[in-house]
Amino acid sequence: MDNVFIEGTDRTPEVTFKFSEGNLTLSGRSITENPIHFYKKLSSYIELYLKNPHPITLFKVELEYFNTSTSKCLVDLFKQLEILHLQGKEVKIEWFYEDQDEEIMDAGYEYKDIINIPFEIKLIK
Repeated sequence: MDNVFIEGTDRTPEVTFKFSEGNLTLSGRSITENPIHFYKKLSSYIELYLKNPHPITLFKVELEYFNTSTSKCLVDLFKQLEILHLQGKEVKIEWFYEDQDEEIMDAGYEYKDIINIPFEIKLIK
């Protein structure tokens, strides 16, 4: 499967899915008016990845800001990766937040509570 790179904008995150290495990264801002359209494309890439995944999958989320409608889309992506975890594959999510950004940090803890995947919350240094 080909790797995916989507350059970020002031409204959409940068997407770097290196499927050949099992590394998926979202970074930047996600305040698009139609996140369902944007994230549906990402979901379809992950769906293809699930058919032949790397033995270890790491999903890094480095969003500095996202809107409420993006939140649901993120949960959907996490749930897709949860399938791999339930199949016994090694999957981990790393959620990054900046110092004193309690909203992003708290969001990470909320996701950690509802997602059945090893989930680390890390301070960006």
